[in-house]
Amino acid sequence: MNAAVKDVDAYIASAPDTDRASLEKLRKLIKSAAPDAEEVISFQVPTYKQSGFLVSFGVAKDHCSFYTVSEALMQAMKDEVKPYLSGKTTLHFTPESPLPEALVTKIVKARVKENEAKKKAKKTRNL
Repeated sequence: MNAAVKDVDAYIASAPDTDRASLEKLRKLIKSAAPDAEEVISFQVPTYKQSGFLVSFGVAKDHCSFYTVSEALMQAMKDEVKPYLSGKTTLHFTPESPLPEALVTKIVKARVKENEAKKKAKKTRNL
């Protein structure tokens, strides 16, 4: 991948042909589940922010990754994410074995709720 990409369109365009459709589909699912999220490149990968980091995705030689950023959420969803979990918060998938759409949507919506709860708690502490 080209480390100098400036936006998500360029990131996906620079991905291997075999992975582009999977990344585009994931992008659409994320944007649908979190329509108010800001789409940026952070840490050289597509990242979505809404009241903090939400989720990210990337591509490697042998797989694509979906970064959920939340150990607590992955622990709560351990049975659902088990076939894809790599590490504490990263899900791996391939075009031949994609992440279920419902799972991606559920994770993104849960991350929005987590971030909003943290924002609310922080606001309450600062009063």
